[in-house]
Amino acid sequence: MPKAPVKRFRRLPDDEQSRVIEMAWEDRTPFEAIETLFGLAEPDVIEVMRHQLKPASFHLWRKRVTGRATKHTALRSPSVLRGYCPTQYKR
Repeated sequence: MPKAPVKRFRRLPDDEQSRVIEMAWEDRTPFEAIETLFGLAEPDVIEVMRHQLKPASFHLWRKRVTGRATKHTALRSPSVLRGYCPTQYKR
């Protein structure tokens, strides 16, 4: 039986579900951004990823994001910005 965060995640449209997973994989996107946009706190995102990924993929993801400063706003350096980068988006 899926837990409450997974049930909440499943109520999101497919494109938003994909975006949550994509944002969780991105190194520079903090968990706080996911919470602001989708209402899923860090423990909720972890539970969703545990449910959505294969066990080996989940373990690799957890190993990568655990303690990563860029995934936690409180640990993040003020020099790390999540804004417009002229080379990131081609027109």
